[in-house]
Amino acid sequence: MGRPLARAGWLLWLAVLGTALVFDYRSDRFGPYDADLIKLGVVLAVVAVVAVSPWLGARALSAVACAAGAASLGFTLAVYGLHLAVPGFPFLNSPYGFAEPGALVWLLLIVPVRGRREWTGWIAPPLLWTAIVLRPLALGTGGGNAIAMITLFVFGSTAVLGIAVTWRLIMTEQRRQSSMLRLEQRNEFARDLHDFVAHHVTGIVVQAQGALAIAERRPELIPPALERIEQAGTEALTSMRHMVGMLRDTEGRPALAPLAGIGEIDALVEGFAGVGGARARLDREGAFDDLPVEVATTAHRVVMESLTNIRKHAHGCTEVTVRVARSAGPEDGADSVTVRVTDNGRPRHTGGGGGFGLRGLAERVALISGRIQAGPVTGGGWGVEATLPVAPALPHRLAGAAR
Repeated sequence: MGRPLARAGWLLWLAVLGTALVFDYRSDRFGPYDADLIKLGVVLAVVAVVAVSPWLGARALSAVACAAGAASLGFTLAVYGLHLAVPGFPFLNSPYGFAEPGALVWLLLIVPVRGRREWTGWIAPPLLWTAIVLRPLALGTGGGNAIAMITLFVFGSTAVLGIAVTWRLIMTEQRRQSSMLRLEQRNEFARDLHDFVAHHVTGIVVQAQGALAIAERRPELIPPALERIEQAGTEALTSMRHMVGMLRDTEGRPALAPLAGIGEIDALVEGFAGVGGARARLDREGAFDDLPVEVATTAHRVVMESLTNIRKHAHGCTEVTVRVARSAGPEDGADSVTVRVTDNGRPRHTGGGGGFGLRGLAERVALISGRIQAGPVTGGGWGVEATLPVAPALPHRLAGAAR
C-alpha cells in the first residue's frame, strides 16, 4: 500500500473505525455479560488487523483476514447456539456495533485486491462476507429487526465485494497490457537490431573485400580502409550491446522490418503535410550521421507517434513544427538529441483515453535512459519533447584498452 491515495484512504478509514469504537463503547454495545467482553476482544483484534494491514504481505494479509473473519463468524454462531439452547437468556447486551463490521468491510475490500491467489486468498472474501451478514443472528431470534439488519449487511457487503473484484480485474488487465506493451517494444528493438546488424556486417564485408582487392596495387590505401572497418565494427558492437541488453528478457523470433532513423523523418513530415491540409515544417540542427542506431530509431519513433496523435486528436490544427537538434549538455558536455513536435490545434481531452501510444513511447525512450514529456504549450496546442542521450563513442575506449 505504497500509493499516496491508498494510504490516505487507509488513514481515513482508521479514523472512522476509532470514532465508531468510541461510539459503540458509549452506546453500551459492550455490556456486563461475559459474551460482551469476548465481543470487545474480537472487535479490538479486527481493528488491529486493519491498523497493521499496510505492512502485511500478500500471503500474510490473506491469512490474517481469514483468522479475523473466522473469529467474528465463530463468535456469532456460538452466541446463536446458546440462544437456541437457552431461549430468552440475555447472553449478549447487543450484537450490533459499527467498529467490527467497518473493519471487516475494509478487509473485504483490500483482500481481493492485494491478497495472494492461494487458498487463503480465495477463502477470505466469502468468509468475511458471511461474518458481516450473519452477525445479526447473534440476537438469537429471527425477528424483523434482525432480518432488516441482515438485508442491509447483504447489500452493503456485496457492493464492497463487487468493487474489490472489479478493482482486481482492472489491475490485472493493466498489468497484462503493460506486459504486452513492453514485449511489443522489445520486439520492435529486435527487428531494428536484425536490420542494423545486417547493414553493418554487409558494409564491413564489402570494405574488407575492397581492401583485399587493392592490397597489392595500392597498399597505401589499406590503413584508411582498416580504420573504416574498425569504426563500423566498434559502432555495431556498441549499439548491439545496448539493444541486446534491452532484449534480454524477450522471447520469440523477431520479424524483419526496415530500419528507420533520422533520415526517414523527412519522409514522415512530408507525408504528414500531404494528408489532412496542415502545414508541417522540419528544423534540423547538428550532425546525425554517427548516432547510435537505438537513438536514431527512437527519435524516428517519437516523431512518428507524435504526428499520429496530432492527426487523431489535434482538432483544427493548421501548423506542425518538428525540431530535431543535437547538442552537448551544459554540465558534463555529454551529447544528446532533442526531438520536439508541436501543433497549434485546440486543447485535447486527455482523461480516460487509454494513452497506450504515449505509454509505449515512454517505455521506448526509457530503455535508452532518455526523458519524454507531453502537454499543452504556451499559446495553445500540444507538444511532445524527448531528450535522448548519445553514449560516448566506443572506439576511444577500445583503443585505450588495447594500449
